[in-house]
Amino acid sequence: MTRSLRAPLLLLALPLALASAGCGTEKAGTAGDGGRPKASADPGPATPSPPVDRAELEARARYAQSGIELIRVTDIPGFAVAPQSAGVLGDDGFHSVYVTPRGTTHIELAVERGTLTADTCPGTPVGGTRGPVGCEKDGPAWYRTSGQLHEYARPEAGHVVRLTARRDTVDRDTLRRAAAAARPANDAELDALLPKNLPTAPVERGDLPPVGDGAPNNAVPEGASG
Repeated sequence: MTRSLRAPLLLLALPLALASAGCGTEKAGTAGDGGRPKASADPGPATPSPPVDRAELEARARYAQSGIELIRVTDIPGFAVAPQSAGVLGDDGFHSVYVTPRGTTHIELAVERGTLTADTCPGTPVGGTRGPVGCEKDGPAWYRTSGQLHEYARPEAGHVVRLTARRDTVDRDTLRRAAAAARPANDAELDALLPKNLPTAPVERGDLPPVGDGAPNNAVPEGASG
């Protein structure tokens, strides 16, 4: 696996993700009430959400161009996934970004087909950067460093799961735990990450003639000058 990340970690800009990542961080209650939540009418038992159709999820994954079996999520205390960051990586891989409520710190999760071995590890860039790569085996994963970045890369059956961050903002232990917690997304998580508004009909090319072999009509009208 030698392809670098399509969205290098150092170049990620997530202005739209901050509001999403900050949701749910306010504590119940306000100053002066002892932190107790305000009384409200009992809404009664919650209505369970209907199950998401698996065929629909697979269609949405195909539209996003990510292999549904490669889509991963993880649990990182103090971080939340920014849904706007979820997307395809390489041919059919997947990447997303986990951010703190203020958006000042982030960890990138990436999955691509391939493998990582002692031979290929030093030549595989960390987070799309170029430069010497340090490789250290740590259990089933590789701890990798390059410049300001470090990551845990865990080879699995036919693909590699990577958690990458800046060394000065995310410590190694946090990165290790994030990598260990990475798992395939369940249907509810897929529903939250995959695009919802799929086109209902193919986009038609205006320059394609209605008859013939379908090649674009580039003929110049007689008498026209170029």
